[in-house]
Amino acid sequence: MTVGELVLETLSTGVITEDEVTWLTDHLQTFSRPEEAAAIRLGRLMDDGQVNLGCRVSKRWLHHREVLVDWIEPLGRHS
Repeated sequence: MTVGELVLETLSTGVITEDEVTWLTDHLQTFSRPEEAAAIRLGRLMDDGQVNLGCRVSKRWLHHREVLVDWIEPLGRHS
């Protein structure tokens, strides 16, 4: 994992996991200045409520929901 990957994932989902926060704090002293600034920005976004501590739903589950809503329910085969 890199800080850049983490920032992109967090900003695109609005969620940061507890493990990711732990990774950030454990590696903070090894970050370059831009990486450190990005980590601090994530913290501020959490403080503002724009990024929430939580978990992400797997893409597989989301695909299942799309299939259920788009294909199965219209056919009347849901319980």
